Amino acid sequence: MAALFRLFTIVIFLLLTACTGKEPLYQEQGYVFGTLVEISIYGEDEIRAKQAVKTVMHEFQRLHEMLHAWQPSELSELNATFAKGESMAISAELVAILQDAGRLSRQSQGLFNPAIGGLVQLWGFHADDFKPVQPDEKDIALWVAANPQMSDISIVHGRTQSKNKFVQLDLGGYAKGYALDRAAGLLHQQGIHNALINIGGNVLALGQHGKRPWRVGIQHPRKSGALATLDLHDGEAIGTSGDYQRYFMLGSVRYCHLINPHSGYPMQGVQAVTILTHGTHAGTLSDAASKPLFIAGMHGWRAAATQMGLTEAMLIDGQGIIHLTAALQKRLEFADKNIRPVIEP
Repeated sequence: MAALFRLFTIVIFLLLTACTGKEPLYQEQGYVFGTLVEISIYGEDEIRAKQAVKTVMHEFQRLHEMLHAWQPSELSELNATFAKGESMAISAELVAILQDAGRLSRQSQGLFNPAIGGLVQLWGFHADDFKPVQPDEKDIALWVAANPQMSDISIVHGRTQSKNKFVQLDLGGYAKGYALDRAAGLLHQQGIHNALINIGGNVLALGQHGKRPWRVGIQHPRKSGALATLDLHDGEAIGTSGDYQRYFMLGSVRYCHLINPHSGYPMQGVQAVTILTHGTHAGTLSDAASKPLFIAGMHGWRAAATQMGLTEAMLIDGQGIIHLTAALQKRLEFADKNIRPVIEP
């Protein structure tokens, strides 16, 4: 899974029309989860909007400090406990997170697997800078044979342990989405109903931008600028997994942080996967559900989308060919009008 901090993910640009007056749009940026965070609020005075953003940013920092996979945190302490074969009392919030992440892992048939943090670390992605070094094949084989799974974790009355000492949690493929949903809840509590929350490319929309929906653009995985744009409606979220920000090169081979738990090696043959989600936990799903499609690859992504309950999804294969569902085709506007994507039923 993706490392929590400085997560790769696609950069999604806010495509807002130029303001020629005092449009009631408040925007603020920050840096948390190792990535750029941007919050836009429409239709509120600056003082009210600024206070709302402050509350959300504090929440993001709290989650950052709780869920860091390799710096001191509740999660890293739990990983150390697992490695010793011991149990640990954890917060009710972390219990709920692990239970939900476990449910999503089962739904994906293990392709979304936050328990393989040890493999992520082995490949050097538990760091801000990545060294272009391939791990020893025997070390990779050891982790694959150990087969750490979310189902190895048991939680009884708030105490957590793992029957498999190789379980090392990395919630990088879950935490940004969870934070989006937390932010939406906090904004609603403060009476904010029109906002756009962008955490390093995972974006959740509340309400709309004036009289129109929020419009975002999807970054091209191999070029600067947007590949396509779409309108996000109230309660919708978009998320992307890609091979182009958190990676290193060895010769002509690209090794990204998205690791196939079955092989122990970073996935290749896919440049990016983008999904559109809806509903109560749209943010969480936008983060976690893109990973199984990416790991399933060119031949399995459509079935993985069905397993995750997704109808609007896009995959860009290793040759840059765009494959997308008919439902998402209706929502996208490609920057290059000559693009002819392959439409999957």
